Amino acid sequence: MLLQYFPGGEVEGQKQVLARLLKNQEDIGNAIKPVYGEKAGNKLTDLLKEHIVIAGKIVDAAKSGNEVLVKQLNKEWYRNADEIAAFLSGANPYLKNENLKNLLYIHLKLVTNDVTSSIAKNWNGRIVSIDEGVTHIILMADTISAGVVKQFPDKFKK
Repeated sequence: MLLQYFPGGEVEGQKQVLARLLKNQEDIGNAIKPVYGEKAGNKLTDLLKEHIVIAGKIVDAAKSGNEVLVKQLNKEWYRNADEIAAFLSGANPYLKNENLKNLLYIHLKLVTNDVTSSIAKNWNGRIVSIDEGVTHIILMADTISAGVVKQFPDKFKK
């Protein structure tokens, strides 16, 4: 999220950071292509890029104090999380939709905590939210990876 890198607002390098965040989403989509195929990898990339774009819009709306827009965008963000969960659970029977939604909703809450702390210049709160967020993102990655390995055990033999 842009605010994570630039809590004070627009600064030099912000476009480069956004480009890197979007590239991360491409990397994740590309990582599933060997097991799920090109089309699925591209679909996941699109969903994850939408996640980043919505997050950036939420940050901008929150920084400007536009609570109505924040609420509208937040609904889009949760809809996007639902689509990511549906996509992953539809591709893998070992990844349950409700479990993925719960993981993604926690992720959104932790990112929201980070943004809220940043806007309030609550740096101790931000440190806590970042620590919790990193721990949680690792849990999500481990959960998804375990499901992929379970679905395709022959592709992951030592």
